[in-house]
Amino acid sequence: METLLDTAPAAPTAPPPSLLNAVAAQPAASQWYMRGACRGLELAVFYPDPDNEVASARALEVCSGCAVRETCLDHALTSRETTGIWGGTTERERRRILRRRRSA
Repeated sequence: METLLDTAPAAPTAPPPSLLNAVAAQPAASQWYMRGACRGLELAVFYPDPDNEVASARALEVCSGCAVRETCLDHALTSRETTGIWGGTTERERRRILRRRRSA
């Protein structure tokens, strides 16, 4: 069972989520994700079916009290994360935020 930000799998069959790619390039001081409330949880929790409100609510609940929520959201917006729950936002919410920023 793969968990978020545990040790990387030995031989992944598919590319890991973009955050895991970013992890390798960051110095230890900037590894905000290591303090995330999501650390150690199953990846699938944060990649629910967008139409499954119950599953999305579970991920959003984890994010609600997270110490690095804003940093995570900033990462998602900067990296243009198109799937999953990031920084306490759904895919749809991030698209809305980006549209508002472009309009401003």
